[in-house]
Amino acid sequence: MKYEQKNPVPIPPTGKFQDVKATVNTVFDWEYSLRKQNLLNLFEKGKALDWNASELDWSTEVSIERMMAERSAAGAADVMNNVMNPPKKMSDEEMIELQLNMNGFMLSQFLHGEQGALLATAKIVQTVPWEEAKFYAANQVMDEARHVEVYHRYLTEKLGLSYEVNPSLQTLLSDIITDSRWDVTFLGMQIMVEGLALAAFGMMRMMMAGEPLIQDITTRIMADESRHVAFGVMALDKLYTEEMSGNELREREEFVIEATHLLRERLLMTQVFERLGWDVPLWTEWAKEMPFMVGFRQMTFSKIVPNLKRLGLLTPRVRAAYEKMDLLRFEHMKDSVEEPEPTPPTELVQILMQFLAEGPKDAGGVVQGAAAR
Repeated sequence: MKYEQKNPVPIPPTGKFQDVKATVNTVFDWEYSLRKQNLLNLFEKGKALDWNASELDWSTEVSIERMMAERSAAGAADVMNNVMNPPKKMSDEEMIELQLNMNGFMLSQFLHGEQGALLATAKIVQTVPWEEAKFYAANQVMDEARHVEVYHRYLTEKLGLSYEVNPSLQTLLSDIITDSRWDVTFLGMQIMVEGLALAAFGMMRMMMAGEPLIQDITTRIMADESRHVAFGVMALDKLYTEEMSGNELREREEFVIEATHLLRERLLMTQVFERLGWDVPLWTEWAKEMPFMVGFRQMTFSKIVPNLKRLGLLTPRVRAAYEKMDLLRFEHMKDSVEEPEPTPPTELVQILMQFLAEGPKDAGGVVQGAAAR
């Protein structure tokens, strides 16, 4: 691993390093019973599918700005103005700038989330009581280190544009790391953060269909992440339905609801509008209400909701909170054990199809690629 360190990632207001005090019980498993065959199968699969970031074609020329300019020349700005109805009509230049920064923001939050996953799964190795779960968590630690490597290299070497960690994501990652309960680490990272990221990766793959390097990166990482989410679902199986008291279950309900609010807030792109110098309240409100962004935020929970249902955590209290957030539409979809990758919701597909119907006809593959999935 060697690449030039340029275009450094911005530092958040909390500073270059963040210390969090986490006190956990480290558990040895001296029995080595290895009874959970599904986790052992997943461990074997993880070892067989390991890959090296050096295998990627880093010589690929990446020019997102040129790709966006080609889309703009093909009429993408007019289509976005018609379909997405922004607060003011965007020029070609403004559309390109917005797209560039939204991509940089999304990829940066992927990077920060992967660092959180790296630390959380290292903690799982210490705290989970079963040896077979320690095996797979150790395999995932390597996956997460590789994900941090590729996103950091892509952002700093290829894109040259990045963002500091979003405050809501930073809060949630700190909560997960500092909580002493092993199952909450699984619930927060494997089910909530990784579940949302898996769906967001799918969106990135659709929107960046004309950029081969990010396609390769995203496809490899999505394959890893689908195993990580399945790991959480398998490890927590029957814990919440058969082993926990009412008080313990209520604490998990509160955690799920709070984590959901934090994850939704991080998707409002407020940092993008701040950096562009646009009217932040006006554009943030647009992002809250615009059908495409609403569809995107909904899609990111398309795996979380059925996975919570499988674990027995879609309780009346969580259901009431999710009904207010219009997330229950996903409760009958397949969970991560039944179907690893998320399916885009109908509303988002309809908007993309409308984009396709109105043009552009040759826009660098974005719409054509999305519609094909």
